[in-house]
Parts: sequence; C-alpha cells; structure tokens
Amino acid sequence: MQPLIARGNDLFRQKRYDEALQIYSQALKEWPEMGRFIQLNMALTDKCLTSTDVKDCIPHDYVFIDNNLCKLKPYHQIVKSASDIIQWLSQGEDPYFLLEFIDKTHLSPSWYEVQLCMHSSHKRSYAKFYFDTDAGFNETDALPIPTENGHLSRRIFRLAKVAHNIRFDPKETEGTFSIETLCFDKISEDQAKNDMLQRLISHDPDLAEMNTDDAWHLIVSGAKAVKQQPLEHLLSRYNESYISRPGTIAYEEWIETVEAASLPTPETVQATLERMANKPTISFVMPVYNTPEIYLRACIDSVLAQSYPHWELCIADDNSSLDRVREVLREYEHLDNRIRVVYRQENGHISRASNSALDIATGEYIALLDHDDALPEYALYFMALAIHENPDAQIVYSDEDKLDAKGQRFDPHFKSDWNPDLFYSQNYVSHLGVYRRDLLGRVGGFRPGVEGSQDQDLLLRCLPHVGHDQIIHIPRVLYHWRTVEGSTALASGEKSYTTDAGIRALKDHFMENGPQGIEVVAGLVPNTYRALWPIPENPPLVSLLIPTRDRKTITEVAVRSILDKSTYQNYEIIILDNGSVEPETLAWFEAIQQEDKRVKVIRYDHPFNYSAINNFGVQHAQGSLIGLVNNDVEVISPDWLTEMVRQVSRKEIGCVGAKLYYSNDTLQHGGVILGIGGVANHSHKHSKRDSPGYFARLIVTQNFSAVTAACLLVRREVYEQVEGLDEDNLKVAFNDVDFCLKVREAGYRNLWTPYAELYHHESISRGSEDTPEKQTRFRKEVEFMQSKWGDALKLDPYYSPNLTKDREDFSI
Repeated sequence: MQPLIARGNDLFRQKRYDEALQIYSQALKEWPEMGRFIQLNMALTDKCLTSTDVKDCIPHDYVFIDNNLCKLKPYHQIVKSASDIIQWLSQGEDPYFLLEFIDKTHLSPSWYEVQLCMHSSHKRSYAKFYFDTDAGFNETDALPIPTENGHLSRRIFRLAKVAHNIRFDPKETEGTFSIETLCFDKISEDQAKNDMLQRLISHDPDLAEMNTDDAWHLIVSGAKAVKQQPLEHLLSRYNESYISRPGTIAYEEWIETVEAASLPTPETVQATLERMANKPTISFVMPVYNTPEIYLRACIDSVLAQSYPHWELCIADDNSSLDRVREVLREYEHLDNRIRVVYRQENGHISRASNSALDIATGEYIALLDHDDALPEYALYFMALAIHENPDAQIVYSDEDKLDAKGQRFDPHFKSDWNPDLFYSQNYVSHLGVYRRDLLGRVGGFRPGVEGSQDQDLLLRCLPHVGHDQIIHIPRVLYHWRTVEGSTALASGEKSYTTDAGIRALKDHFMENGPQGIEVVAGLVPNTYRALWPIPENPPLVSLLIPTRDRKTITEVAVRSILDKSTYQNYEIIILDNGSVEPETLAWFEAIQQEDKRVKVIRYDHPFNYSAINNFGVQHAQGSLIGLVNNDVEVISPDWLTEMVRQVSRKEIGCVGAKLYYSNDTLQHGGVILGIGGVANHSHKHSKRDSPGYFARLIVTQNFSAVTAACLLVRREVYEQVEGLDEDNLKVAFNDVDFCLKVREAGYRNLWTPYAELYHHESISRGSEDTPEKQTRFRKEVEFMQSKWGDALKLDPYYSPNLTKDREDFSI
C-alpha cells in the first residue's frame, strides 16, 4: 500500500498529475475507508509529505466525487486567475465547469451529501449542480446550493439514475473565487432522512421547533394528503426549502453591506432630532378587516419600533367579523396612547375605512399603511428627515420590497424619482407614501368606488394641487409588503378588479385635468395602463429625416417599411444624401421620388457630421414635427408614428423615443440611462423581446432623461428653441443625449413609449470605433459631455442610485 502512495507522491512532485491521480485512485479502491485524498496522504506513516507540501502539490482543479478523483474542466465563462494559481475568474453570469472522472465514467444511483466551501469576491453566491442521466442537463432537475464566503454548505440529494456527466455552476456573477472543498459522499437512507428533517425543522415554519419524531409524523400525514410516499414528500419539502427567487442572494448581500452601512446609529438619530426645529407628527392611516393576528401584531409592532417617536397610529376596524381582531386592537390601544382605533359599525370597504382612520388623525402628515405589512425601524426617521430638508414637500414616497412567508425580504423595487408618465402607466409610487394632511383634506380623502386602486386615485386627485418639485422620492427601502395569499404584493392577477379601478381613476383624472379625448385602456399586464392621447384635430405634418450614404439596400428597407406599414399618413420623408456615389443608389433615389411624392432627396456634400446633417435637414423640412430616423431601421408596429405623434403633441413633452430591437429580437433601445458607461447607455439592452423588464418598465410608457435619435420625434419649435444638435462638439456620438438634456433643461419631459416598435439593425450602416482617429474623436466627445453636464450624468432622476451603472439590466 505505502509503496503505491509513495509512487503517487513522486509523480506529484514531478507535476505528472494525471499519472499520480491514477495511482491514488487505485489506492482509494484498496483503502476506501480513508475517504478523501488529503486524509490519505496525511495518514502515511513515513510522512512522505508535510501538510504544507500536500497543499502545495495538489492541483486546485481536482475534486472528489464519491471517493473518485474528478478534474474541474472550465467550460464556459471561467478562466484561471492570472495572479493566483488557486483562484478562478468568472467572466459572466453563467460560468460553469464540467466534472471529468479520472477512472470512472459515471455516478451511481444513491443518496448523497454534497459539501461545498468557496471563497469569493461576493459574500454570498448561488451554486448549482446538474446531472446528465441520458437526457442532457435540465434546469428543472438542477441542484441549487446557497453558499456563504468561507463557510461549508451541505445539501442532501438523491440520484435516481446513473449520471454520466456533472455540470457545476459555482456562482451567477462575475468575479474571482476559489474552491476549498467540493465533494460528494454516499450516505444511508436513514442519514438522509434525519438530515432533511433537521433542515426543515430550522427552515420550515410548519415544523419549527419540533423534534424529529414529531416532524416525521407531520410529513407522513402530509404525504397521505397529497398521495405521496413519506420519503418522497420529505424530499419534496426539503428541496422546496432551497428554492430562491432570482436576485435574492444579491439583495441579501446588498442589505448586509450597502443598506446596513448607511443606517444611522441611535446616537445619530438623537442628534439629528435635536437639530430639527420642526419635528412633524406623522399619522399612520391603517384600515383593518379580519387580519390574521400574526400579521396584525407584526405590523403594529413595526410602528412601535420606529426610531422616530413623533407618530400616531390611526386604525379603523371595518367591522371585522373575527372577534380576535378587536381584542388585539384594544390590547394595543392600552399599550401606547399614540395608537387610536375607531370601530366601524358597518363594513364599508377600504376607502371608507381609510377615511374613518383619517378623520381621527391629527398629525401634519399622513402615512398610508396596510394592515398586514411592516416597516423597517428607520422608516419614519428618513421620512421626517426628507420633510425637514424639503419644507415645501407635499408628497414623499420611498422604495419598497416584499416579505415572504418566512419573513425573508425579496424583490426590492428601487424606484424612479417623480415620473409622471410612468405613474399614469402604473402606480409605481405605492409605499411608503406620506402626504400633507391638509392636502388630503383639500381633495376629500379617499374616494369610494375605486377600491383596489384607491392609493393611485388619491395621488391623481392630489396632482392638480402640487408642483412636481413638491413630490419627493427617498431612494431607500422603507416599506415591506407582505406576500400573503390574495395580496396584490403576491400576485396582481389575483385582483383583476384593481386594473378596472385604476382605469376609472385615470379616466376621471384626465376628464377633469387633461385635454379632451384622452382614452385609457388596460396595459400589457395587470395593473398597468395605456393613456391614448388625442391626435390634434388637424394632424400635423411629420418630417422624417434619414441621413444616408449609399447603402441602398438597407435604406430602401427603412423607407419602404415606413411607406408600406405606417397608419399615420401625414408625413414627408427627407433622405439626406451625404455623398452617395454608387449608381444603384442614385438610380433608386430618382425612382423613389417619382413613385411617392412624400419622399425627397436632398444632397449634403460635406464630411460626415451627424449633427450637422440633421440640422441641415430641419432647415429644409416642412413639418411642424421633426423625426430623426436612422437609415437602418425597419417598422414593426403600424401605429408607431401615430403613437409618437400622440405623445409629442403634448405641450409638456419634449423628445419622444421608440422601442427598438436588434435583428435577433433582443432589445436595442428602451430609453437612455445617464451615467452607464461614463456618459449614458440604453435601458435593458439585450433583453428578450417579450421581457417585461424591471417592474414592467419595458412595457409601459414613461419619462427618461434621454432617448436615442435612431428614432426620435420632437416639435420643431422645441428643436429650434434649444438650437438643434451640437455640430461643433458632438459630430457622431452623444449628440442625441446632449440634445435631450437641453430639451429637459428647457422645461420639457422626454418620453419613451413601448407602443412604437421598430427594428434597428445597428452597426449595419455605421462602423465601430476601430481606428485611432475614431477613438480619439470618441474620447473627446466623452470628455465634452462629462465637462458640460458634470453631475447631471452621475445621478439620473429616472434611475435609482441603488441600481448598477456597470450594466443596463437594472440589477442591484
């Protein structure tokens, strides 16, 4: 035995790893009880290697699977670190290894425990294993394992069939990592059963604090109810305990590292309160009806725990039929004199109940609170601080997240600052919302008849009485929305009536405050809406400017798609010919002008300057609306121009942008976000065509700081007011961003609509920045934008500072 091991050690010293591993594998078969490779070496009586030698000589790309050595073969988005031999580098969001058996071709069916310990650039990660049992790697059969940096994670699993290949995904993010432990060990069925029960006792609320015998009895009865074998049911419940929503790991890490570090100490809170001359009382308005006791107590306790003491909790019990609700409320009334309750004698639904609570409120500000939700400790502190810093504030709202049945926070909604057109599309403001009490008195409080959308209706009726700068957004999570069955937080589809109520609220708002003729219809998903603004009585002429040079084939596709598909007919197409020389292009120019009188070609014989070409085109345009259109677009939705004309005809709107796709049906443009990439980049770039985006932001109309000039509409008067595109400093790049920021600075809102869809076959007509001259020009344009707009590029009001500027995907 020992000569065999000595031979293996000699081979290792010579770095003949594969030969050595064959020797060790043979030794393990003869001496399987020792288990792991490192244990085997350390047990040698002649101490061929010290512990340091063993660690140094074992290559970091080998692991143990069922006492068999496997090689980690980096297969996708993984490379070895250049600076540390034991580290790997993940280069994307889908890195994975294939595990290559040294002297065995499969993993046999059995119960196993997998152990995994990694060191990573992220505190938490989410690893996965996939087993090929002759059907390939299947996501539905994946084995996920949450990992914490430097901690050993374990998970039980059962392999029902022979696995010929194993795939290992170490994490779901970019960054460095190393693998300290990775091994699969066979275990007995009894051990598997016991370990799974222990997991459920600590993670499943139904089994909390039980002993294993009682937990097993509950599993057995549950198995009978669903007609499963007890062990199958136990495994199913065990596997469910590992299910994690997308983004959970990243959010947990954000909570612990970003949020926690930004919270004030009790001493800071006290010092801040002492400095505040005005400490407004904030009255919570909370309607209650048959709330489960556990959630009602949790909600009220979260108010009692507030670090800001100047509050009152005004509760209206809407004639609950459960006596226990009133008993709990009376208990809290006696506990704290800031808690006040009115007991209604008849059930009036949420709006009337909220008004009953509002009637007993005495604070200067009103905070809206649902009876089964919860607040973080510093919610009111940050609200009071925002009010102190913005004394004219009429409405203040915060970010929010959700609570699952286990009390775990997930699905954070990091919101835009005040975004009127997004609010017309969905109630993104929601919680935590705080209003001046006299403002709510002016509008008569909550309106019966719009239950399910009463909060949005309330804010809509407040809007005529407040300025946009009096609506303040706090980019902090100050509200936890509980996902109990039947709640809007869990599934908006469970309350279809809420969409109908929202439509009514919007219709009534526009009837009283908007131009006549605005229609409101349901949006693309529940609780979203589409406002159809009226086309002017005399439909304006749109001048569509298309710069080009030769490239007849792609330009013809653009022009033909406009002519053949557009339902809006009052337009002209001005092709701005920047020095075409190809005979077929020149012949087509002549032919298309003869074919359709709405098309004309104007020659611009100067060096390429996108800004100057379009400014030149505007001088020759006849329309009151100007459309900047690339020559490599292609119309998809026939109403694209109708929709853009609807929006750009609104006096408060400046530039209007469209939803553009690459040729492969992934998103090219969903609005422009400032700061990404140093200057700006496109929202949700490369998302799938049918993706709703971050909180439906890919399928609702909204305001953005900028939109791309690949397809942009603006009123001629606005174009001329801001003096068009900057042809001196921005000849190629960022001229559209600069233009939109000038329009915003002039007092207009820029807007993006998902209801104008086109392909943008980008890069077909314009090359990349692949020459020294182009790269120098691009750097100068970047420097110009950063110098001119400065801090405006660092903080986009329509994009949360809690979201990344490294990518365009709205990730944390």
